[in-house]
Amino acid sequence: MALLEVEDLEVELVVGGHHRPVLRGVSFAIDQGEALGLVGESGSGKSMTARSILRLLPAGARVSGRISFDGRAILEVSDKELRSIRGHEIGMIFQDPRAAINPMRRIGAFMIESLCDNGATPKAEAERLAVAQLQAVRIADPERCVRQYPHELSGGMLQRVMIAATLMTEPRLLLADEPTTALDVTTQAEVVGILDSLRREHGLAMLFISHDLELARAVTHRTAVMYAGEIVEVQASDRLHSEPLHPYSALLVAARPRIDHTFDRLPAIPGRALPAYEAPSGCAFRSRCSYATQVCEERPPFIEVDEGATRCWRSAELRSMQALKAH
Repeated sequence: MALLEVEDLEVELVVGGHHRPVLRGVSFAIDQGEALGLVGESGSGKSMTARSILRLLPAGARVSGRISFDGRAILEVSDKELRSIRGHEIGMIFQDPRAAINPMRRIGAFMIESLCDNGATPKAEAERLAVAQLQAVRIADPERCVRQYPHELSGGMLQRVMIAATLMTEPRLLLADEPTTALDVTTQAEVVGILDSLRREHGLAMLFISHDLELARAVTHRTAVMYAGEIVEVQASDRLHSEPLHPYSALLVAARPRIDHTFDRLPAIPGRALPAYEAPSGCAFRSRCSYATQVCEERPPFIEVDEGATRCWRSAELRSMQALKAH
């Protein structure tokens, strides 16, 4: 049994005074020690998927489907059990650490809060663990760092603090919601390298959310591609780049910059990304897809293809066309 299983997850939020769908039939699983990437354009539902796993949704949200963590139904557990799961078994790393860390508290106080709240860990021991975790994320002077305030640290340093704080309670699953979005390329590479090495060292499962397909490829075993509130493809991260199963995935791969090729102009996906509540009936991508036909007016099922899966009526035809081009 997978550590995390999400099955047919549907979420509606209040938008303009009405409930609108933001996630539609989202299903995936993550095994212990596995890293799954979740990629797609802004508004596709990536962050909402991660927040749904921890029930961190706005007031008035309607949720259906099943989320199982280590055999426990997350949507059904009590608030008390959920707080325990959030604090000790599933850790979340947010994309903006400055918004997640209280600016009025020192770094050390922020880090030891989850350990000391229930009185299980003495304060002195928690402080020692905080210094050790900061060393693990390669902060040069951890003793000084625990005495500093968030405004005294750079964005890259704060993201390392977030990673260290998340690992303080030894979670089994990490939800990393675009953890490098606000960082420069060099710092981004350092933070991702730290995150990946710590995941391997501790045997953690991870959901890694990103706009960057190459970044997801570097740190994940499989990648799920999301569009308009639903997953349209899942397969091995390397294979996604060489043999995408869905037209949207193929266009995302083609649109990425490459250091081994010069473009007069990068390929772009026509039209604009649609939220789930604006998507057309049938295939959500059909209004932007050059391969769409009449059959695409019906919603395609999520079908297994080789070792992956896709939501596309014409997947078999498109793969045959790709094979012919390759030869």
